[in-house]
Amino acid sequence: MTETQLKQLLAAITPPDEAARTAAHAHWASLAKPLGGLGALETLLEDAAALTGTPELAFERRAVLVLCADNGVVAQGVSQTDQSVTHAVAQNLAARRTSVCQMARTAHCEVVPVDMGIAGAPVPGLLDCRIAAGTRDFTTGAAMSRQQAVEAIAKGIQLVRLQKAQGVQLLATGEMGIGNTTTSSALAAVLLAQPVEVMTGRGAGLSDEGLRRKQQVIRRGIAVNQPCPEDPLDLLAKLGGYDIAGLCGVFLGGALEQLPVLMDGFISGVAALCAVRLCPAAAKAVFATHCSTEPAARLVLEALGKTPLLTAGMHLGEGTGAVAAIPLWDMALAVYHHCYSFAEGGITPYTPQC
Repeated sequence: MTETQLKQLLAAITPPDEAARTAAHAHWASLAKPLGGLGALETLLEDAAALTGTPELAFERRAVLVLCADNGVVAQGVSQTDQSVTHAVAQNLAARRTSVCQMARTAHCEVVPVDMGIAGAPVPGLLDCRIAAGTRDFTTGAAMSRQQAVEAIAKGIQLVRLQKAQGVQLLATGEMGIGNTTTSSALAAVLLAQPVEVMTGRGAGLSDEGLRRKQQVIRRGIAVNQPCPEDPLDLLAKLGGYDIAGLCGVFLGGALEQLPVLMDGFISGVAALCAVRLCPAAAKAVFATHCSTEPAARLVLEALGKTPLLTAGMHLGEGTGAVAAIPLWDMALAVYHHCYSFAEGGITPYTPQC
């Protein structure tokens, strides 16, 4: 896919269907309970109706896409582990042994691990969307070419289309890649015009010295590359990772295919922000799940205008936060579909009070 073709594709993303949202709201109001009593559980289904274009909601088939990739900036000592850990965790994802796999089993959610660009030999059992064997070190130049960024986004969109063709109705996002809190912090600092120290956390557990080094590396990467804040493709190419660019495509694909996409934590949030900066109408497909403990997570949520369902101090990655929210969707749907109405209960309906 060329950049021009991508722009033409994104032009097809339509605004939310407000008639479907209104119909879902009216259905909630007909149920025998206080108006708006389930709070965000009600509005998330109204948002889902606006995305899908119908108040007849069904999300029994769900999958979490775990995009795996390596980042050349790891060479600068920004993580306490090396790139071999990405490969090792990817192997365990393929064997369905990792944290998200256990949580997904409970949430009746399929795990789809994807190789977007892992260093070294391909991992059997991962869906092959590999762009290259890891990005370049962004302190010495762009992490990837602009065309590679477009290609990664296109593969993310294609992943959504593939899942929809297989009957999936709800997607969650996840990622795995040593060094990707560095790439996401760098992107967020530029996207939100914030100081690097405000946007950068300890990732998987850096010391104070490690955190200072990570911040210095991000500043150097920004200074070397001079990314354009108004050009998400330039940002992704210069400072991003194949996992983040692919996730950006997943959010865009959700908007194109009218599939809700559950945003995981900080890294997924940065990818969603890139998607919305590329195409503001894509925001309709982004559903926040939790607020990560990464320092910039709440700022990214605020920039997206999204409110998370959970605040549980999570920062594991792999899509665990997104999957943790799925049971809340199930409970909301159970009430939406099966609660008795005011009419059925012989109760005078509540009316809004000013």
